[in-house]
Amino acid sequence: MRGREDVAAWAVSEFGAADLGDHPGASLPDACADPATLKAAYRFFDTDAITPDAMLTSHVQATYARLAAVPVVLAVNDTTLLDWTHHPATANLGPLASRRQQGVLVHSTLTFTPERAPLGRLGQDVRARDPATSGRLADQHDRPIDEQERVTWRHSLAAITAAAAACPATRFVQVGDADADVYDLFVAARAANVDVLVRAGQDRRVEQADRSLRAAVRRAPLASEVEVALSRQGERPARRATLAVRFRAVTLRPPGTRAGEQLPAAALWAVWAEEVGGPPGAEPVAWLLLTTCPVTSAAEAEERLLWYACRWGIEVWHKVLKSGCQIEARQLASRDRLARALPALPCTALLEADEWQALWCAIHRSPTPPARPPTLQEAVRWLGRLGGHPGRTRDGEPGVTVLWKGFQHLADLATMYRIMKPSMHKEEVGKG
Repeated sequence: MRGREDVAAWAVSEFGAADLGDHPGASLPDACADPATLKAAYRFFDTDAITPDAMLTSHVQATYARLAAVPVVLAVNDTTLLDWTHHPATANLGPLASRRQQGVLVHSTLTFTPERAPLGRLGQDVRARDPATSGRLADQHDRPIDEQERVTWRHSLAAITAAAAACPATRFVQVGDADADVYDLFVAARAANVDVLVRAGQDRRVEQADRSLRAAVRRAPLASEVEVALSRQGERPARRATLAVRFRAVTLRPPGTRAGEQLPAAALWAVWAEEVGGPPGAEPVAWLLLTTCPVTSAAEAEERLLWYACRWGIEVWHKVLKSGCQIEARQLASRDRLARALPALPCTALLEADEWQALWCAIHRSPTPPARPPTLQEAVRWLGRLGGHPGRTRDGEPGVTVLWKGFQHLADLATMYRIMKPSMHKEEVGKG
């Protein structure tokens, strides 16, 4: 959403190290005489000579620099389905929810700070299911991971391990939903600065007296109660919920169906958060998390819950990808999440000075912006207004679509503001 020069600089930073195959050996900044030429050069990425792996490798290297600057990185994993049923000419697709649906599975690893600021992507697997075996294999949870679709979670761990080696002073936490409840992940060898945090997808056997994971955690003493804001989901309206938090150390027993592999037991910590006093008829919220991160206090249990909540950033990212937007829209989705998590931050955390000043002037119909930047939450709401959001209390915060439209308008406003700013400054001097 910057000017052309800034876009070009960003492209060089993220992708300038990409191996362009048989293209000229000079770096893009050296090969391109001006930003317009540089921008045109990146159009070559649509050709067969430029591989996705080369692009991703360059971006990952740029991401490492950002990861090294923060103490804790949440490496969030998730899989989304891309449905290309209506493109029958496309080859190498596989079944999705049914055999009539054809497409691919995309498993991504996105990094965030605990405050939900996006840092970059570490890896991506694109796979198509085998039509011959899809839906006909034994339980995914109990088979060896190399025989599961969820081998992608181990690939993600390998990408996180590589990042941890490049950024030894940063602590990495691999975060996943119930699909990441893979026993192999809990017992896999990990670097000292790498941990795992996933939502339990099944009631596993434990070595504690209760024998059942859920029963063991439910018997743990109440550690605290926390209030969380639940966003609207389907027919469920947005509301606030009070969660009772419990935690304890647990030792998982290996899956009984894999006894012949002699897998070790998995010593973990479990955090259980269950809604209390919810509205009548509403399904209570309940999270059961498993982690290799120590949990020895209520504060640490609550922190693990907050870390898991950052996982929704990747769901918004997938939504934007499916909407047809490109890399700018992914950044918008992350900005939206950050604004909701950190509403009191100044908007300069994500907007350049010319951008927030142009936005303020447009909303307030004034040629002179204030000296102090507005908050991030204020800026997001104003962007929503540019994109057509009504702004009424019952409408909630603006979503991805209206924010995308708002940023499109902001790009034009900021460009005009930059053009007019020198003349406006001269007018102010003349008045003085």
